[in-house]
Amino acid sequence: MADFEYFVVFAEMRTGSNLLEANLNAFPGLSCLGEAFNPHFVGYPNKDDCLGIDLPTRDADPMVLINAVRDTPDALSGFRFFHDHDHRILDEVLPDPRCAKIILTRNPVDSYVSWKIAQETGQWKLTDVRKRKDAKAVFDAEEFRKHIADLQAFQVFLLNAMQTTGQTPFYVAYEDLKDVEVMNGLARWLGQTDQLDELDGKLKPQNPAPLSEKVENFNDMEKALARLDQFNLTRTPNFEPRRGPNVPSYVAAAKTNLLYLPVRGEIDDPILTWLAALDDVGVDDLKTQFTQKSLRQWKRRRVGHRTFAVVRHPLARAHSVFCHRIVNRGKGSFGEIRRILKNRHGLPILGKHEEGDYTLDMHRTAFVMFLDFLRANLSGQTTIRIDQTWATQSAVVEGMGGFALPDMIVREEDLGVYLPALAQQVGHAGPPEPGAIPQDEPFTLDAIYDDEIESKAQEVYQRDYLMFGYGAWRRHKP
Repeated sequence: MADFEYFVVFAEMRTGSNLLEANLNAFPGLSCLGEAFNPHFVGYPNKDDCLGIDLPTRDADPMVLINAVRDTPDALSGFRFFHDHDHRILDEVLPDPRCAKIILTRNPVDSYVSWKIAQETGQWKLTDVRKRKDAKAVFDAEEFRKHIADLQAFQVFLLNAMQTTGQTPFYVAYEDLKDVEVMNGLARWLGQTDQLDELDGKLKPQNPAPLSEKVENFNDMEKALARLDQFNLTRTPNFEPRRGPNVPSYVAAAKTNLLYLPVRGEIDDPILTWLAALDDVGVDDLKTQFTQKSLRQWKRRRVGHRTFAVVRHPLARAHSVFCHRIVNRGKGSFGEIRRILKNRHGLPILGKHEEGDYTLDMHRTAFVMFLDFLRANLSGQTTIRIDQTWATQSAVVEGMGGFALPDMIVREEDLGVYLPALAQQVGHAGPPEPGAIPQDEPFTLDAIYDDEIESKAQEVYQRDYLMFGYGAWRRHKP
C-alpha cells in the first residue's frame, strides 16, 4: 500500500468526474464517495448521509466527515471536490501528504458547452443512449469568461499549494478516462495491487458531436474566443514569487472590530498607534501572531468586523524603505543587504562603522541606484531576497487573497478620512484621526525628486501604478 490514508479528486462540473469515480470504484480497494462537501447535499443528491454523517452534522463540523473518510477500514476512500465546495476543509486536506491529490482537467470550452446542454436537458448522467435528451447550447461570452477565470484561479491555487508543501498530484485529463492503462497506473499510484482488464462501460458520453453541432450560435462563439488573449500577450511580466497571506502579521484592535492587514511600507507604526488609541490601550495590547485557525475564531466572535490594508504611492514607499532599511544603520536596518548594495552595487552609502558625511547628492545618487537594483531584484535577476517591504503591493494584496481579502484598501493620502469612517462602521462613537506618517530621514523625497526618479519608479513598479491607479508622485502627495 502507498502511504495514503484517503484521497480527493479535484475536478469541476462536466469534466468527467462521474466517470472517473466509476473507474476508481471498479478497483476492490478504492471507494470514491461522491461530492462529500457539496454545499447542497452530502455525497449524492438522492442520499441523506455519507458514511452515516448527514448534512447538518457535516455543515456544523466538516472535520467529522474528513475523519470518517480517513478512517474507513476496508478501502482507501476519497471524494470529489469542486471549486465551489466547502473550502473549510482545504486547510486540513491540502498540506496533508497522507491525502492523495488527483486533479482532473478538461478543455474548458468542452466542459462549458456540456454544462450548458445539461442545464437545458436536465440530464447530468447517461447510462442508456435510448434515453438521451438532445439540446443545443447558447454560448454567452461574458459567462464563459467568468467560468474560465474561476477554473484557472482554483487551478493556480492548487498548484501553489502543491508547490509550497512539496507534494505531487496525479493529473488526469478527460481524454484519459477511457484509457485502462492510465486508470491502472492511477490505482498503482494509490497503492492498489489489483488491475483492471477493462473499464466500467455504464456511463456513456452525452454529447459526442463536434462543437459546431452542439452550439446554436457557433459563429458567435468562434469570434468571442478569437478575442480572448489566450497567451496573455499584453501582460506585464512578473517574476516575483507568489506570496502567501502572511496571517501572523495581521493585527486586530483590542476591542473595536477592526483587523489591519499590513502591506509593509514603513507606515505600520502610526496605524498601530491609531488602532491602540481606538480602545485606549497600548500597542502591545493589540492582538497579533494569528494562525489561520485563531483568525477564523476571531472573525466568528467579531460579527460585523472589517478588515483593511493601506497602500502608498510606489515611489514614496520605495524611498521610505531605502531610508529605513538601507541608509539607516541602526535597529530595523538590513545590514547584510546594505553591505552588498554598497560593496557589489556601488551605492555611495556609509558602511556600518564608517565615519563621514552623507550628503544630499550622495543620497540622490544612491536612491537612483537602489531603484535600478529593485528593478533587477523584482525581475529575479539578483541573489538578494525580494523582501515584502519593497515587493510590489499588488503581489502582497494578491497573497492576502489566499485567505482573506481586505474589506477596504486605503491609500496613504486618504488615511485621515477613511480610517475614522471605517471605525464608525463597526460602532466606534468617536474614533481619533490617525497621526501623520513620519518624514523620511536623513532626506525627504521632496529634496531629490525629479523626472528621472519618477521614470525609474514607474519602470520598477509598473504593476502597482496600473493596479492602484497611481500617476506621478507629486499628484498623490499626502
